[in-house]
Amino acid sequence: MNKLKLGLPKGSLQEATIKVFDRAGFKIYVSGRSYFPTIDDSELNPVLLRAQEMSRYVEEGALDCGITGADWVLENHSKVTVLADLIYAKQSSVKVRWVLAVPEKSAIKSVKDLEGKKIATEVVNVTKRYLKENNVKADIEFSWGATEAKVADGLVDAVVELTETGSSLRAHKLRIVSTVCESTTQFIANKEALKDPWKKKKMNQITMLLRGAIQANNMVGLKMNIEKKNLDHLLKILTSLKNPTIAPLSLDNWVAVEIVIDKGVVRNILPKLKEIGASGIIEYPLNKLIN
Repeated sequence: MNKLKLGLPKGSLQEATIKVFDRAGFKIYVSGRSYFPTIDDSELNPVLLRAQEMSRYVEEGALDCGITGADWVLENHSKVTVLADLIYAKQSSVKVRWVLAVPEKSAIKSVKDLEGKKIATEVVNVTKRYLKENNVKADIEFSWGATEAKVADGLVDAVVELTETGSSLRAHKLRIVSTVCESTTQFIANKEALKDPWKKKKMNQITMLLRGAIQANNMVGLKMNIEKKNLDHLLKILTSLKNPTIAPLSLDNWVAVEIVIDKGVVRNILPKLKEIGASGIIEYPLNKLIN
């Protein structure tokens, strides 16, 4: 049987990744400290790896494909193919940033002020490139963790740290000076594996389902009935991916309307729909949305 070796990120992205796979239709089971989860697809052979290492193992061919951050592909200078951007972070659907941060009372106001200073970070190569682009020379040291504490304690002058909202940096009394790079979660593939027709087809199927699950995350379906005389008014209120589906009902002067819509919009339009006579309104969640 054909098998696809799939790397799943262990750590901060693990829970969010398993949830996305679940919405896409794949059940993944992680047992204790095992690095070899089970999945309800006999054609997949999953393994858990740190996101920091994923692109290296995919590039070398130990894995056919994997999920990691664009930042780690950049950090490792990995020659892999990006099949899809899967824009989700730990629990949200946003990009994350690597930012240059300093203590709140630091005299450092811009990247230029880092000349000759000491910086701690996990992304040494990304930081080196950023400083080179800004014609700044500084001492960059690799940080194994607790990076915010190092600058707060005065061990270094600045840090380049990952953030979604900046709340952790503020809690450590740090101030963001600039954004070094943005990152999204990516589905990456080994270039040789993509030359295998079966593996390429399987990877494309997985990415299609994952993107569908992510796209559906903030969307819901709406169904309702309305008299034909109020249909034009209804269509002016509704926003959808495409034109709503309109179907006749047994009563000649009524129609059924169904749309897919952003869930954040629903709370604002439901009262308006009721006002113009819509009835039997049903809101339902979506698992996948495939365009």
